[in-house]
Amino acid sequence: MIPQPGSLALEERAPIAAGRGEVLVRPQHVGVCGTDLELLHGSVDPAFVRYPLVLGHEWAGIVEEVGPDVTGLRPGDRVVAEGIVPCGTCAACRRGATNVCTTYDEVGFTRDGAASDQIVLPGRLVHRLADDVTLLDGALVEPTAVVLQGLTKIGPRPGDEVLVLGDGTIALLVAHLVGLWSPARIVVRGLREEQRRLVAAVGAGEFATAEPGDAFDLVIEAAGAPAAVLEALRRVRRGGRVLLLGYAGADARVPFPLDDVVNGDLTLCSSFGYTSSAWEGVVGLLNAGRIRPAAVVTHRIALDDHARAFEALAAPAGERGKIILDV
Repeated sequence: MIPQPGSLALEERAPIAAGRGEVLVRPQHVGVCGTDLELLHGSVDPAFVRYPLVLGHEWAGIVEEVGPDVTGLRPGDRVVAEGIVPCGTCAACRRGATNVCTTYDEVGFTRDGAASDQIVLPGRLVHRLADDVTLLDGALVEPTAVVLQGLTKIGPRPGDEVLVLGDGTIALLVAHLVGLWSPARIVVRGLREEQRRLVAAVGAGEFATAEPGDAFDLVIEAAGAPAAVLEALRRVRRGGRVLLLGYAGADARVPFPLDDVVNGDLTLCSSFGYTSSAWEGVVGLLNAGRIRPAAVVTHRIALDDHARAFEALAAPAGERGKIILDV
């Protein structure tokens, strides 16, 4: 847990139980990402975080107890759970945009996450995994839902030539999922040659560490850097689309020529988090065997050794995809 920004600790807590409408789950695998590093440093917008905080917004586990009024789940079920907890009644929720619910609450940010022996959640957010889906794949549902939300919003088309900017977990998952739309070409443009094997493992046909000279129908920025946004605008062809998924920091600014966007007839789109619909979509794809996001996992580290996981996050060395804490 993070008692306050800058400190990381393990803490003994009393056992918890499921109340009415709730499910008690024992997490098995918990992913950590750059956002967890920002939570540790205290650089996340205070509107989206509350300390002290148990980390863990990417995870999968096994149901331990089902509270009254919960149906469709039982102890022993292998599950994942939506991290964004929508109110269900605001205007955004009523139109299905649960990712921008006006009453913001999120596991691992404003309420305790899953880097723990137990976590309690509203039963309505918990989804069963098929018997042949690994819990390791399940632990990647959250970032995969972020990607599916963005891709659904921008609308890839069969035959598109696609450029993915970035070579971290989100970029790798973009390259994996965009193949569902039957593009003619997928190029991943990263900075680290060590990521080449991972790019091939997720099904992308090409990997480049230098800016390609080609133009693309769809460019997806998943690097979280102002320079990558500008590269996206340079590399998209007229009439093309640009999707922004990366976080560059609250103070980042990107100056670009507005006339180029207008004259190029470009569609510029961003996407935040995931909706309940996107989450259900990812679970459906997993259960149908159409995606296997655990291909991006490169590090598995025991929860007791969490400091090593954060060192690997802060200073990547060699091949590095998703880092998983085994609880």
